[in-house]
Amino acid sequence: MPRSARLARTMTQTDFDEFARLSGDANPIHIDAAFAAKTPFAKPVAHGAYLCAILRGLVADLVPGCRQVWQNVMFPNPAAVGETLIFTATLSDKGDQARHLTLEARRHSDDALCVSGETEVTS
Repeated sequence: MPRSARLARTMTQTDFDEFARLSGDANPIHIDAAFAAKTPFAKPVAHGAYLCAILRGLVADLVPGCRQVWQNVMFPNPAAVGETLIFTATLSDKGDQARHLTLEARRHSDDALCVSGETEVTS
């Protein structure tokens, strides 16, 4: 079984718009470029839940059919439209039935950490 999974994905406005439509989170910082231009971010930024969903997919690649027990994440830096992020999930077993994983997403351009966290899953 692989110990880690990695994925590069470029953040697009289409992805942000679709996630907003599906989730109901239409905060203008995610979907309105004119609004975002007036903020310290300068561009629309990804929904935290969208970034977590991508990481959850990597977890499922590592532990197929798993059920997530809990997740704890922080978002130290924004992930703006047009930026490529490197998502990584890494297994670090801490028990017989449950599997513990570390999660992160970093901007490719400057290696800034955008998501940092951990999760536990069971089969």
